[in-house]
Amino acid sequence: MGAEAPAPEMDKPGHILLTGGIGYVGGRLLPLRVADGRRVRCLARQPEHLSPRAPAGIEVVQGDLFHAESLSAVMQGVKAAFYLVHSMGGTDDFETQDRLGAKNFAASARAAGVQRIIRCCESPVRKRILAE
Repeated sequence: MGAEAPAPEMDKPGHILLTGGIGYVGGRLLPLRVADGRRVRCLARQPEHLSPRAPAGIEVVQGDLFHAESLSAVMQGVKAAFYLVHSMGGTDDFETQDRLGAKNFAASARAAGVQRIIRCCESPVRKRILAE
């Protein structure tokens, strides 16, 4: 018996970018996207924390929403991006940090030609920034 051909879904152009892969929602979404045959890239500030938990086939990349320059390479080739993070663990003002992360993410996605941002948030500020 020969090697199996890759699933046709894996030939779909563009990656899906997932942020918040170690969080409650992202951690459950990650294996589902892979099971759907999607090419998934997962952003992590500290990839060493996510890599051991990531399902096979996930591309774990280093980046930080608070440092815009770290996001441009991450966004290349991305078709859709899931924004599933919050800044509650930060040391600075939550709203300021939340706004900065959302602005950096949206600007990088726009510059890279990301077609769709899917967000999981209640913050009206973040909702407006990501929709622009």
